[in-house]
This record gives sequence, C-alpha cells and structure tokens, in this order.
Amino acid sequence: MLSGIKIVEICGIGPGPFCAMHLADLGADVIAVERAESVSITGEANAPANPLNRGKRSVVADLKSPEGRETVLKLIESADVLIEGMRPGVMERLGLGPNECQARNPRLVYGRMTGWGQNGPMASAAGHDNNYIALSGALYHSGTAGEAPSSPITLIGDIGGGALYLAVGVLAGVLNARQTGKGTVVDAAIVDGSAHMMQLMMSLSRRGLLQEQRGKSVHDGSHFYATYRCADDQYVALGSMEPQFYALLLKKLGLQDDPRFARQWDMKRWDELRGLLAEVFAAQPRAHWCDLLEGTDVCFAPVLSPREAAQHPHMMERGVYFERDGMLQASPAPRFDGQVATPGAIPTRGAHTAEVLAGLDGYDLCAVWRS
Repeated sequence: MLSGIKIVEICGIGPGPFCAMHLADLGADVIAVERAESVSITGEANAPANPLNRGKRSVVADLKSPEGRETVLKLIESADVLIEGMRPGVMERLGLGPNECQARNPRLVYGRMTGWGQNGPMASAAGHDNNYIALSGALYHSGTAGEAPSSPITLIGDIGGGALYLAVGVLAGVLNARQTGKGTVVDAAIVDGSAHMMQLMMSLSRRGLLQEQRGKSVHDGSHFYATYRCADDQYVALGSMEPQFYALLLKKLGLQDDPRFARQWDMKRWDELRGLLAEVFAAQPRAHWCDLLEGTDVCFAPVLSPREAAQHPHMMERGVYFERDGMLQASPAPRFDGQVATPGAIPTRGAHTAEVLAGLDGYDLCAVWRS
C-alpha cells in the first residue's frame, strides 16, 4: 500500500524503530541508518539483528563524522520522510536538523519521536514509557483500588501514544507534501498521544462512569468488566457491559436468579460482586470457562501469552502470528482486501550499505564504509 514511499530512519530504540517497521510492513522502502557498533538496552555490545528492522534496508554510518552526515543528507534528497528519535537538539547539533535536511529536500516530512515533546520544561530529561504515561494521565486508571498502578508494558506509551501517532503524522505530512510541494516537521510526543488516547475514557465522566479514584470506574472497578483467576492459576477476561451481555453472563453462570446481581450498575455493590465472581471463576480451570463462555455474546476471552495466542484457532486462522528463524513475530496489520502483508526479512547490521550508497546519484561512499 505504501509502495513508492521512501523513508530514512535514524535508528534508536522503542517507538521510532517500531513506527518505521510498521511502515515497512505496509510496503514503504525504509533505509535504517545504524551505528557501526551498537550497545543494547541491557549493555550488550554488538547486539544481534533487531527484529524491529524487518523489511528494512540497513546502512551503517557515523553521524558524528562529515562522511556520515553527508550520507544522510544525500539519502534524504530522494526521500519522502526522515524519522528520528533523539532528544531535542541532538539532530541539530549533528547538522541534521529539519532546516539542514529540508534545505536539501523541501518536500521532506521530518518525523520526530520523543517522550516529552520538542518543548516544555521536561523536554530534555530522560524518560521511559511508564514515565510518559504517568505524566499524561494514561497510567492512572491502570490498576485496581488500593494497589499501585500497573504499567501495561509499552503498549499505551511507546506504541499507542508514540509510534502509531508518528505513523499517522508522517503519512498526513506525505499527503500534504504531494499537494503543496512543501514538507513539514511532525512533533510526535508520547505525552501528547497517550493523553489523546484518553479522550474515549474521559467521555465517560459525564455519565458518572469515570471517577477520579482508581478502582471505582466501570473499566477498573466493576465486576462485569474485569479479569479473574481460575483454579489452574490462569486468567480470563470479562467485558459483559451491555445489559443483554450481562444477562447472558448471569444465565451461563447460573446466577440469573441471584438478587445480589440484579442491579448491575449499583456501584456501591461492585466490590462485593467482584468478590463473588472471583469465587465462581476460581472454582474451575480456564479450559472449563472457555468451553462454557468463549464465542458467546458474554464478551469473554482467556488471557493468553503471545505464544499461547499464536496457537489459538481464531488467531491461527487469521495468521496473526508467525515464526521465522526461531522467533515468534506478529504479522503486519491492518490487512487490505482481506490479505495479510508478507513482512520482509530482518537484515544484519549494515547489510545494505554498499548497495544503497552505490545507488546515490553521483555519490559513492562505498569505499569509505568498507574501510
């Protein structure tokens, strides 16, 4: 779907590489500019090929050298998008900021991925996913009453509020550039995106379904929208919110005549009813509840690990996961015309350096990068 769009990615960690991989999955030509040597987040030097580089072409360059800087500037002359995830000001100090790059290519969409954004008192501070979503308000309701908020790994911040907002931003920028001939700078900040993602939840406050106190709202405090432990220490998830779904849940569990469950929206009873349902689900293993409830309008699902999910019949039929080179990976999404895109291979670091540089018109740095 994105065939013909060329993206230059200045490699980093987290949401920037994921965004570029997502666009590569959708058919964009992504050139990942990597350091000749890297240190992983765990301190491991020369880490193995990065799964987030699948479908990309890998080029190595030293951005602190004149040759490396010129390589990037030459690459972006024919590119639609540049993606970078440095702290504010770093790319400018390298001589690769928006002004320098758009001087070479006025149509370039310059995508910037940060946690705090390009301005503000926190802009230059270090941070990670859970810090950004804590400040934005997106972490607050992730948990139950009386317990610390539980960080939902990197899904809300790095991916949802970061990478996907950057992807939407750069694609909007490309459309604008094709109409106007002018590029733009996309400031994608996780604090912005994750706050924007809260709009649906905040819309519930006018109906009294979102409370300031954690564990007292419909999504974090009710008995019918919750996860429960089973007899085998596995978990299941309920989302029986609508009246007809709630009624079916009670019927399936044999609780339709229990007066304690009659008033679904009596919030004062939620803690008690959650405890009662916890006892019900703890009496049987997860497989029992799947046999009884899965595929019905109860709004039910087992809580699966990624590897378990890959083996679930629904996920298998849709091809949501695949395994390549001994590594479990998620397939590209969304799908178009019912087809799942085939993702490219994961390149080794610098695998395409000579190929890419040799293709730059009138500019050959192959000898420099082989030395």
